[in-house]
Amino acid sequence: MKKVSNIAVLTSGGDAPGMNAAVRAVVRTGIYHQLNVYGVMYGYRGMLKNEIFPLESKSVANIIQRGGTILKTARCKEFYEAEGRAQAYENLKKHNIDGIVVIGGDGSFNGAYKMSKEFDIPCIGLPGTIDKDIAGTDFTIGFDTAVNTAVDAIDKIRDTADAHDRLFVIEVMGRDAGYIALHSGISTGAEHIMTPEHLIDVQDIIEDLQTNERRRKLVNIIVVAEGSIAGGAEEVARMVKTSCPQLDTRVTILGHIQRGGSPTCQDRILASRMGYAAVEALLNGTSNVMVGIVNNKIQYTPLEQAIKAKEHLDPEWLKMVKILAS
Repeated sequence: MKKVSNIAVLTSGGDAPGMNAAVRAVVRTGIYHQLNVYGVMYGYRGMLKNEIFPLESKSVANIIQRGGTILKTARCKEFYEAEGRAQAYENLKKHNIDGIVVIGGDGSFNGAYKMSKEFDIPCIGLPGTIDKDIAGTDFTIGFDTAVNTAVDAIDKIRDTADAHDRLFVIEVMGRDAGYIALHSGISTGAEHIMTPEHLIDVQDIIEDLQTNERRRKLVNIIVVAEGSIAGGAEEVARMVKTSCPQLDTRVTILGHIQRGGSPTCQDRILASRMGYAAVEALLNGTSNVMVGIVNNKIQYTPLEQAIKAKEHLDPEWLKMVKILAS
């Protein structure tokens, strides 16, 4: 494989806190190795529209602490088609780009994998998603910040729940993965956690709530992942209210506040290490891999495997939740 000399970095799919730290690491590591580094605005959409521009060291100054992404992000249906990818490749050739770093989730990796195979251009993926739903890494960029945002919100909600003896059903993000729900629920002492990975009968929760009421435990928190099999927070609350009309039940959907905000220390370090490792991988002739960190060590996973494999939520954690909340 020929040595890369011009690389591009883009952020794609949903935004995640820490993406800017990753962009900064890619740019400055590339410049250190005397590479020309380009930014692509709006992900694959910008690649199709030739929104590609050179980045300098000062271009990424004062961004490590910022949420969102200075390169912006967008969905791009045209990139799903071979014609769209061909147009994107033509635009990359105009800038002599011979290596790409894609920061995003499995959908973004799928696009990178196809492009790399079709046009023989090396691509490296960095897992930037709050959902932590990608195999090959212990944590993804943005997950820790999103969880801490949820924990802060749920702690505040518990204060008002305690003041009024209320049951709160709180919905968190995560798409079809329950990691935000699991981590934030454990951290806030939630009585119940509902995730997409494990079917929990709402009737069992109702029976527990009735038992808690007899014990005079009137403050209860149920954390529901948005992709829960039983439905979202509104549906769970509706079923609870039907069986337990005496409970003062409220619903809170945390929504997109979990995507925003200044990244935590962990996310800044994670993103920095991954961005640095992505450039080193391109320089070493590595292609079509995702950079992950497993047991605090850099690990490379083939993009195809990262796309298909999913992390598995340990059911032992849910057993622990029930014991600790009793």
